[in-house]
Amino acid sequence: MYYFLSMLSTTDLGLSISIPVTMLGIFWFDVREISFNACLSQMFFIKLFTVMESSVLLAMAFGRFVAISNPLRYATILTDSKIAQIGVAIVIRGTLRLTPMVALLKRLSFCHSHVLHHSYCFHPDVMKLSCTETRISNAVGLTAMISTVGVDSILILLSYILIIKTVLSIASPEEKKKAFSTCISHIGAVAIFCLPLISLSFVHRFGKQAPAYVHTMIANTYLLISPVMNPNIYSVKTKQIRRAVIKILHSKDT
Repeated sequence: MYYFLSMLSTTDLGLSISIPVTMLGIFWFDVREISFNACLSQMFFIKLFTVMESSVLLAMAFGRFVAISNPLRYATILTDSKIAQIGVAIVIRGTLRLTPMVALLKRLSFCHSHVLHHSYCFHPDVMKLSCTETRISNAVGLTAMISTVGVDSILILLSYILIIKTVLSIASPEEKKKAFSTCISHIGAVAIFCLPLISLSFVHRFGKQAPAYVHTMIANTYLLISPVMNPNIYSVKTKQIRRAVIKILHSKDT
């Protein structure tokens, strides 16, 4: 569990570092320009850490299922080496899926306005500025997200269907309550990750008449809410983390 929490923290830190580079530059120093290569790099890392977070949430859902359905074999199924392999696979999967998307953007020509609507480089936003055909880039980008975040969401849902089925077969009401309580933090993390992402997708595809600030607000919420809320969710629900936080706060007071 702590290995998975460390992975989740790493992806949240990655997002937290990737976004403010341009966001704080705009707000603090009024720096409103970014080179094309820097824009592509930021876009790649934002997408990479988003895909990685989705993959980590899927791995955590599998971990919850194993812990509830087969608790005695949890340590033998999810060994240190298996978790290390999962971590490496998550990074490789994201890199392989997203590299073609960024490579195709390099081939586009930009001859219209070069003004982005967000405080960071967002794939659909950059494609709108191109004056060449973007159907292939659009299809590759959409396929990359469906085959990663979309598939992960379906598998997470399937994991929870199996978890609910397993929990309902438990005779003791106290054991049922205990089993469900172990999933609350993860369900919260999944909701915080998925809901802003779905909202952003709907706004970009069906909310073209919405004011520009609505797009900007949802786009910022989509990437910032997860790194902000995940530490709070797991600090509240995980006793060891809660104790460590309280200990640090007490040591500062003294």
